[in-house]
Amino acid sequence: MNRFAKTLLVAALVCVVGMAFRVSWNALRDVARTVGADDTAALLYPFVVDGLMALALVATLVLTGKDKTFALRVLAGYTVASLVLNYVHGLVPELHGGGERMQLADWDPANWVLVLLATSLPVGSIFFGSDLVAKVLHHRAPSITGKDESDQLTTNRLGSDLHESTTETPSVVVEHPVVESADLLPVIEPVRAVESVPVVEPVEATESVPVKAVAAVESGPRRATGRVPQSARTARPTRTPDELLAEARSVTAEWADDELTAEAIRKAVRTSSANGRTLRDALKMERATQDDTPEAEAA
Repeated sequence: MNRFAKTLLVAALVCVVGMAFRVSWNALRDVARTVGADDTAALLYPFVVDGLMALALVATLVLTGKDKTFALRVLAGYTVASLVLNYVHGLVPELHGGGERMQLADWDPANWVLVLLATSLPVGSIFFGSDLVAKVLHHRAPSITGKDESDQLTTNRLGSDLHESTTETPSVVVEHPVVESADLLPVIEPVRAVESVPVVEPVEATESVPVKAVAAVESGPRRATGRVPQSARTARPTRTPDELLAEARSVTAEWADDELTAEAIRKAVRTSSANGRTLRDALKMERATQDDTPEAEAA
């Protein structure tokens, strides 16, 4: 519906309500004169009843919860009261245009109830009207901005966590055994080899594709890198290269030539792999030298 149609609809509604108020105003004015109101009070009496109905209707459009329920009850109560007084005005012809005081009903209890109703409506308008206006003035519309911001923050946080989890690439590092400084020989430190792992390209989440949870990649236990601190090393006597060679010579005296391997010497002497290779080369050179002597040739 466009703006012009809405304006036309509101104007028509105002006209209908105005004409209905004029009809009700005539009846309520005559009833007010019957219960003892003067000309001025009788003229203002319809505004007290039907005016509060309009105020309660506006309050129901603004208030929420229990306050809205209260406004609906006020609107229903004053609507019924105005309907009863209009009905009595139409039922008793003597009320039409007259200014004399008279009974609203032939039966006394019914007349008492109608008089009580007509005279209590102004007082009720003061009480209920003030309460409704106070509720409308102190009413605050529920704010949804905080909820929207929290939802947006949660969405952004989930998206960033997913992006970080998909872009992380585990790497496997092959460490060389640590060489103790106590048994260190002049060798070249081997270079660490890093195994390449295929990089997983991050997947951007779109509105058309639902985002699924990505399982975390568990890597093996991390090994200690670098040299072991001096305080954490096992206390062992420091051996010089000559002492290591002498010990290896005594241990491998009865070994065959094919048994002289770097690994076997390393385990027997309890030293590093580099020292094991150096001792192996030294022992093989000694045996080769011994085989070339004249005594070995004579034998």
